[in-house]
Amino acid sequence: MFLNRINEDIQTIFEKDPAASCLLEVICCYPGLHALILHRIAHKLYKWGLPCIPRMISNISRFLTGIEIHPGATIGRRFFIDHGMGVVIGETTIIGDDVLVYQGVTLGGTGKEHGKRHPTIKDNVVFGSGAKVLGNITIGSNVRVGAGSVVVTDVPDDSTVVGIPGRLIVHKGEKINQLQHDIIPDPVKDALNELANEINELKRIVKND
Repeated sequence: MFLNRINEDIQTIFEKDPAASCLLEVICCYPGLHALILHRIAHKLYKWGLPCIPRMISNISRFLTGIEIHPGATIGRRFFIDHGMGVVIGETTIIGDDVLVYQGVTLGGTGKEHGKRHPTIKDNVVFGSGAKVLGNITIGSNVRVGAGSVVVTDVPDDSTVVGIPGRLIVHKGEKINQLQHDIIPDPVKDALNELANEINELKRIVKND
């Protein structure tokens, strides 16, 4: 079972990263894979109630990979951390299947509250570089979070979130290309363009009068 998961994780890298050229390179040079393997071990020990050792494994993983995943975090299948430096995943985070995370992403809490305090991520979600998702919120399936965005509220399925704080753009029924995380709408620019068009139209009306 464990080896099957590792094999699936490796195949996921080949599918999602065009830079992956051979098996040896993936095994030796992908810190996201190393962090995920160590997390699966730490998480199993954590679920068994073993004290201290799961956190030690997590700290070793952070030292080796630059990726910090609390052993209590639940991670689904075909999870891929691309590059990975600076990624932080909190204790009560729940991540579904087919999730893609780029470097600098934080799935964290907002304070010292107890219980479920980190995000729940559903299936087929993409987090752009530097995105921050904070608190006990739910990110729906087929969601794309733009680079540098800060999300503190729930996001429905089939949506794109951009900006600080995150602003929602809904794309119902539209399939998202996972690798095109840089292609995101700019609602501020769109609003300014709309205002400029209205001003130009008013100028034209006044001029004609």
